[in-house]
Formats: sequence, C-alpha cells, structure tokens
Amino acid sequence: MPDSWLVIIGLTVATYAIRLTGVLIGQRVPSQGPWARALNALPGCLIVSLVSLTIVSGGPREWAAGAAALATAIVTRSLPLTMAVGIAAMWGLRHFA
Repeated sequence: MPDSWLVIIGLTVATYAIRLTGVLIGQRVPSQGPWARALNALPGCLIVSLVSLTIVSGGPREWAAGAAALATAIVTRSLPLTMAVGIAAMWGLRHFA
C-alpha cells in the first residue's frame, strides 16, 4: 500500500475520532449551572478579544471603525447590525481613506 493511502486512512481515522470525542463530551456538558453559563459566554468573549486586538494594534482607521461599531451597539443593541457596521466601516476606511 502506498504511503499516500496510509496518510489518507490515518487522517480519516483521526477526523472521525475527533468528531466522536466531541459528541461524547458534548453529551456530558451540563445544560445549567456555572459551566453552562461560561460556555454560552465563550463566543462573545472570543469576538471581543479578536476585535480589541485589532483595534489596539491598529491605527486611526481601526479606531474609527471601532467607534462606529460601538455607537451602533449602544444605539441599536443589535449584534448583527453592529458587526455589519464595523465590517463596512473597516472596509470603507481601508479602501477609500
């Protein structure tokens, strides 16, 4: 059997092992309590960390896009709209300013 087939079979087994592990662990995660609250907050924490890193390491354009997104968040309280405004502001500032 050629080495490429061994690699393909090995990666296939590893992929399904990872998926199976996720399913098995996911069934044991509590649906209430502190662990559930922490896991529900995780996506928001990741977004905040990525955005704050971009703003802190960026220049005036990143700060302006962040300010536009913050203003949108305060006024509308809508996460999808805030993200859309932040992305549009960053794109516009990078391409036209």
